Amino acid sequence: MTEPAASAAAPVARAAAARHEVRFSGAGGQGIILAATLLADAAVATGREVVATQNYGPEARGGASKAEVIVSDDEIDFPEVTAPVITVCLSQEAFDAYAGLTVPGGLVVYDERLVRPSTLPERRVVGLPFTEVAESELGKAIAANMVMLGAVSHLSGLVDFDALADALRRRLPARIVELNLKALQLGCDYATRLDAAGEPGADGPRPPA
Repeated sequence: MTEPAASAAAPVARAAAARHEVRFSGAGGQGIILAATLLADAAVATGREVVATQNYGPEARGGASKAEVIVSDDEIDFPEVTAPVITVCLSQEAFDAYAGLTVPGGLVVYDERLVRPSTLPERRVVGLPFTEVAESELGKAIAANMVMLGAVSHLSGLVDFDALADALRRRLPARIVELNLKALQLGCDYATRLDAAGEPGADGPRPPA
């Protein structure tokens, strides 16, 4: 499920090209923190300035979870996310709290199974079946975060797939690397097909890398 974003929003996204604020949100146990860590690692490896922060809810599993990454071409002088250009929501609570804070011209990505989206004018809103894909194609719902990260890498263009894959190999134990690489690829493939099909919203503004 996608929503078209108003074309007038595109210049807003381009104006902030040097600094990209990304917010991952969901529930504890969904791998939000790991996804943000891998994005930050991949961006650092490509020579960009990065700040990453995280916030757990009152419970380690099931409570609210949020992780934020700032990626910049220049030195980061203010290390807090105030105008996210990319927001990922893996729970209804997260969507309700954070999706609307995405800047006009930005990208909101959510899990179709877990979120019922509301209308967000001037944003590109994209729903993909992260949990369903992880369960049906990998047999591991816990890999939904990597499916999501692969999709976000394609939809945003912020970091490329190879940089994320290298970060994953560095960060994860060898015994689970192959599974997570497959999940990353599946997410990228699903997002690629979405754009290629020209579905509603597929040609909305993309935060530039």
